[in-house]
Amino acid sequence: MWKYLQLNKDNIRNKNIIIGGDFNSNKIWDVWDRWWNHSDVFNELEELGLKSLYHLYYNEEQGKETIPTLYHRKNTEKHYHVDYILASKMFYDCLFKLEIGNLQKWLRLSDHMPIFVEIKNNKYEL
Repeated sequence: MWKYLQLNKDNIRNKNIIIGGDFNSNKIWDVWDRWWNHSDVFNELEELGLKSLYHLYYNEEQGKETIPTLYHRKNTEKHYHVDYILASKMFYDCLFKLEIGNLQKWLRLSDHMPIFVEIKNNKYEL
């Protein structure tokens, strides 16, 4: 993601955009002696106008997430938050609901839980 950002900043800045997926990263693993880390990527995304919908909705800090999105190799003892949906102001201002998939329902299918987002405004539902 860091390399993509360096090449595409101008294509992202001030655009109505949603980025979602498995980032395989979290602030808890930040290493400060490398070119970039999780916090660097998310700080740069925020500078480009993109914010994490999970962190906005639940009012939690990066690295202090209370709802995991990954149960590594389906092990419920090894859980992390590594999946994110980031969006520009047009979308995060209209964030209505965000939910992480239920462990009992989804773990048999994947070690990653789905993230469900509902965005609404007075003109239309997205």
